[in-house]
Amino acid sequence: MRFLVLSAALLLAGCASKPVDPVAACAALNEPPRGVTIESATLVAPTPLMVRPKVPFSPPPPEIAVAPALPEYCQVIGAIAPIDPKAPPIRFQVNLPTQWNGNSLQYGGGGFNGMLITGLGLTPSARPDRPGPLARGYVTYGTDSGHQNAPGVPLQAFALNDEALVNFAHASYKKVRDAAVDLMKRRYGEAPKKLYFFGSSEGGREGITMAQRYPADFDGIFSRVPVINWVALQVAGTRAGVAQFGDGWLAPDNVKLVHEAVAAACDARDGLADGIVGDYEGCMRVFDVDKLRCTAAPATGCLTEPQLKAVQALHTPLQLNYTLANGVRGYPAWGRGGENMLGSGPVGGWPSWQTGTAPPTIPPGPASSRAWLYGSGAIQYFIARDPTYDPRRFNPDEFVGRMREVSALMDSTNPDLSAFAARGGKLIISEHMADYAQSPYAGIEYYKSVVERMGQAAAEGFLRLYVTPGADHMGIGAPSAVDMVEVLSDWVERGKAPGDLVQATHELKLPFPIVAARPMCRYPAFPRYLGGDAAKAESFECARR
Repeated sequence: MRFLVLSAALLLAGCASKPVDPVAACAALNEPPRGVTIESATLVAPTPLMVRPKVPFSPPPPEIAVAPALPEYCQVIGAIAPIDPKAPPIRFQVNLPTQWNGNSLQYGGGGFNGMLITGLGLTPSARPDRPGPLARGYVTYGTDSGHQNAPGVPLQAFALNDEALVNFAHASYKKVRDAAVDLMKRRYGEAPKKLYFFGSSEGGREGITMAQRYPADFDGIFSRVPVINWVALQVAGTRAGVAQFGDGWLAPDNVKLVHEAVAAACDARDGLADGIVGDYEGCMRVFDVDKLRCTAAPATGCLTEPQLKAVQALHTPLQLNYTLANGVRGYPAWGRGGENMLGSGPVGGWPSWQTGTAPPTIPPGPASSRAWLYGSGAIQYFIARDPTYDPRRFNPDEFVGRMREVSALMDSTNPDLSAFAARGGKLIISEHMADYAQSPYAGIEYYKSVVERMGQAAAEGFLRLYVTPGADHMGIGAPSAVDMVEVLSDWVERGKAPGDLVQATHELKLPFPIVAARPMCRYPAFPRYLGGDAAKAESFECARR
């Protein structure tokens, strides 16, 4: 499918003399090029840092709880017209600071997108005591990925339109990147020197996709908890949901039982019993959920056979009878630890992501797990392309062609990053080992595939994989805040290659004191306790098994 690439010549036409006054310079951006509608171009006054009094879920990570201080900037909101008149437009927001550092940072989305990413907040895993990218002088921008959510409409319904699906898969981020660059040329008279992409979850997939599909477009990419193996993830989430219909549902008491058994077997393997399974790979080898099998009536304090099968749907890799894009044949198992992490919204282990607070239903209800909500909808709208399809009867062998077609669009599993590396690009991937939205082992497997394809020495020159035991999808449960803007820009612009880092937990009120810190270890190392104050990073070492 063709997609629109904005012409710099069109954008620059008539703009040879850039106004010096920031109000006039911002207003001059109202004139749209062909195929683009500029809804507004407004000079926004500086605003102070604020800790939001109410957030949609608890406990919140810094990027949700904190609205960073913003400088004076020109806010441009617009849309890129579709080629197919039945497809939605691609909406975008570009923020151009009056005091520019010469660089830009694109924000990724989340879930199935459908909401405009403003680029005004902190980046994933950010430290709340450090300025946001816009305050550091970066042009920031984001998009809704080419569709807009609506009340009563399933999140995945947009995928019935081919162009909307391609935009969600990859094209919208490229189109908006090009539009933002042209706006920078108009505003400042030059293109950005360095371009960065920061994303988490779906946004993490988008970042790695940019490195694979558009290797010349970004200099540095931070990809946190990316949904890399997207198609197989949706199948795995559907499998886990189907296993919990009837007697297989894992109620909160069952989840607590598994969580406590994992902690008993694995918590102290890293030298410290603190609720964090540090030796995450060692735990995968020693924990056996079959020991919780009910052997007598009444079935209390144990798991029934259907419930054991539901747990095995999470603890056993998904295997397909054919290959998807780049030779992938399935999806890895989820890890161990953090199963009973409590919270509201997209925070918390199994209750939030895999089991829900009530049994699964068709259609998914408000108490259903997100894995069932996301996976079953993806099967209906992406694979079967039938809103009435019953995902409980889904058999991957009946959709081989469509599975491969969607995989070629959505999966960011290509291990050949040679073009990205050759032009000097740097990629940092971060996995949270108590993540039950997606398996952190998908990112680990991808990292290994890149090393196998390109060699360890070559991968060392441009790629890093970090792991955070105990942290969930949003970074809750263990210290996870790190100034990755500084880490990545140091590598890209100053050649300072990162080693093991330090990440922190901050109290989310001014002046954001650090309450705990731990090493952020490069895979395959993990933080092992040496003794001393467990709230200090120096009490741990990055150990190898």
